[in-house]
Amino acid sequence: MELDLAHLRALDATVRGGTLEAAARALHVTPSAISQRLRALEVATGRILLVRTKPVQVTESGQAVLRLARQVDLLTADVARELGGDPSPEHLPTLPIAVNADSMTTWVLPALAPLAGDVCFDLHREDQEHTSALLRAGTVMAAVTADAEPVPGCTSTRLGGMRYRPMATPRFARRWFPAGPTAAALARAPVVVFDRKDDLQHRYLHARAGSDVAPPVHYVPAAADYVTAVALGLGWGMVPGLQARGLAVELADLDPAGAVDVTLYWQQWRLRSATLDRVREAVLAAAARELDQPAPGRGPTGSGAATARDPVGGQRPVRPR
Repeated sequence: MELDLAHLRALDATVRGGTLEAAARALHVTPSAISQRLRALEVATGRILLVRTKPVQVTESGQAVLRLARQVDLLTADVARELGGDPSPEHLPTLPIAVNADSMTTWVLPALAPLAGDVCFDLHREDQEHTSALLRAGTVMAAVTADAEPVPGCTSTRLGGMRYRPMATPRFARRWFPAGPTAAALARAPVVVFDRKDDLQHRYLHARAGSDVAPPVHYVPAAADYVTAVALGLGWGMVPGLQARGLAVELADLDPAGAVDVTLYWQQWRLRSATLDRVREAVLAAAARELDQPAPGRGPTGSGAATARDPVGGQRPVRPR
């Protein structure tokens, strides 16, 4: 099986853009040329690679070829630099990465910024439950995730922990929690939740007040706006320490014993690439500075999976935002 580099790039651009027209704009050709290249690639592989919906859908066979296309693109850029040249601007490698929202807002973007002239980042804000699927499908090459177990074909490296605390403005705390976060107060007090996948608040609520409580909920599905909503007094919420430190408004810690610790990992494809290695080193260095690390002589919490400190005892898996 002989695969043409231009055909592989057409597949990558089509999946990234979602349509043949978007791929044509990215590669400076006509949609007809993209269609011909995709057809030639399907003939060469003997498989249907794309379902031409809007956006296009990648078949199982297409996922395998897409992984190859992205690996070839990254390695081609590495070779160009090794030979003393730089890839042209239109051929800068694109590195798709899945990142949970709180990490993207706090420490990941500053870690990636110094590399922005050498690689184009395609960041996917995604819940932990979906990052593994994105790695398997070839949609991303790397991910910040709470999954310690490596996806087949990937490596997994512990980054550190993010600590979340139940917080609110002092005024909100005085109004709704005059006697502290009692079960009765938690059943009434408005709570800010990131989105319907976010279970941090409900885990805390159910541990403190029981599984049948249903307080008023505000959904704010953006990490910076989520903390802003808490700071404005819309409700209480589980706020990461990295964001709480940078706020102009001081928040009250409602329950110092109720912290939730989420352990994060860096997973990436097993691919010998100088570009991918540089990104990994930048992410690991930033995580060492910004995330909570185990005390000397201690390993990761529990079995290595993300855990929360249960206010009523024990540990349980949780998902990062």
